[in-house]
Amino acid sequence: MLAEIISIGDELTSGQRLDTNSQWLSRRLGEIGIRVLFHTTVADDIEANVRVFGQAAERADVVMATGGLGPTADDLTRNALAELSGRKLVLDENALEHLRAIFAFFGRDMPENNVVQAMFPEGSRMILNPNGTAPGIDLDIPRKGRSPARVFALPGVPAEMKQMFEATVLPALRQLSGSLRVIQHRQIRCFGKGESHLERMLPDLVRRGRQPSVGITVSDATITLRITAEGASVEDCQAAIEPTVATIRECLGDLVFGEGDDELEHVVARLLSEWGKTLSVAEWGTGGLVAERLQSASGGSDLFVGGLVVGSPRTAHDLLGVPDSLIAERGANCGEVVEAMAVGCRKRTAADWSLAVGPLPEIDRKASSADRVFFALAGDEGVAVRSAPLVGHPDMLKTRAAKQALNMVRLALLRQR
Repeated sequence: MLAEIISIGDELTSGQRLDTNSQWLSRRLGEIGIRVLFHTTVADDIEANVRVFGQAAERADVVMATGGLGPTADDLTRNALAELSGRKLVLDENALEHLRAIFAFFGRDMPENNVVQAMFPEGSRMILNPNGTAPGIDLDIPRKGRSPARVFALPGVPAEMKQMFEATVLPALRQLSGSLRVIQHRQIRCFGKGESHLERMLPDLVRRGRQPSVGITVSDATITLRITAEGASVEDCQAAIEPTVATIRECLGDLVFGEGDDELEHVVARLLSEWGKTLSVAEWGTGGLVAERLQSASGGSDLFVGGLVVGSPRTAHDLLGVPDSLIAERGANCGEVVEAMAVGCRKRTAADWSLAVGPLPEIDRKASSADRVFFALAGDEGVAVRSAPLVGHPDMLKTRAAKQALNMVRLALLRQR
C-alpha cells in the first residue's frame, strides 16, 4: 500500500513556516507498513489543490492531507475535495453541534462563518476533532479499474492532527487492510571517513533491491546508515536488521559511534560517566561550540567542568599560559601551541582530561588541502596532538572541527576500556 502526504498553506509554500506534519505522518505510516512515496506542499489556491489531490489519488492508495480546514476564505480543502469528487458540500448536523459545544465550553458565541467547518463533501465521513473546531474529512475517491483512493484530511495544528490520526485514522487504515506489514528503521551513526570511502568499506550492503535496504545520508560530516526492513511484526523486522548491523559494526569498527539520534557529544558524555572522568575544553577556532555541545549533552552533571574561549595570542597567554615566544616563533596554528593550550587548560580547571582546539586558518572557498586544524588532548598519560585537513564549505568548518575534536576524545576514552 502506497501513500502520499499533502501539506496545504501559503505559510508553507512561502517558507514562513516549516512543515513538520509530513515528517511525523511518514514515520507513523511507515511503522504500519504503508510506504510514503510523495510529499507535496501546495498553496491556498483552489485550482492547485484540486490538481494536487487528483494526482495524489491516482498514484497513491492512501492520501493524508493537513491544513486548509479552517473557517476563513483561504481554507479550501473541503471545496477542493468536493470539486474533485463531483459532490456537493452538505451540512453535517453532528459536526455543527460539536462546533457549538466547543465555543460554549470557552464561553464564546460561534461566529457564523464557522458553520462552513461543518460542511462535508456528500458521502464523506467526519473525523472527530475533540479539541478543536476543525473536524477532519474521510473520503473515497473512485479510480477506474482499481479500488478507490482513501483520502484523510486533517487540520494543520500538530497536536490536533496527531490525536485525530491515532484515534480515528490509524484504526481505519488497519481495517482497510488487515494484512498491513510493519516497516522498521534503524540508524547507525558514523564519523571519521567520507561517504564514498565508507561505502567501499561495506560489502555490497548499499545496493538497490537488497533486503533489508541500507541507505546513506551525510549531515555536517556525520554519516548515517539507515537500515530498513519490512515484516509481519516489529520482532521480525528487528531480527532481519540485526545481521546487517553486526556486519556494519564489524566492517567499520570505531567509525561507528552510536545509533538513532546519537551525536558525538552524547557518546563522549556517556563514556566520561562510565569512567567517572571529567573534561574541560579550550577553544580557539570553534568559538565555544564544543563546550556548548558538551554542556547540553552532560545534562547538568559535573562531567564537563567547563570551557575557555581563546580569541587571540594575548588571551592564549593570559588565560592558558601559552608562551608569547612560542606563538611568535611557530605561529598560532601549530601543534605546539595547541598542546600548550591543553596543558594550561588542565592546570586551570583540574579536570582529568582537557581538550584544546587550535585556530582555524583564514581561508576562502578555494582552501588548500594543506590547511589544517590542530587538536590536543591532555591527560594523566601525557598529551596527544592531532591535526585534520580543513575541507568543505567555509560555513561548515567550525562544526566539522568541533566534531573532530569530540571524536578525538571519544577514541581516547574507548582505548581506556
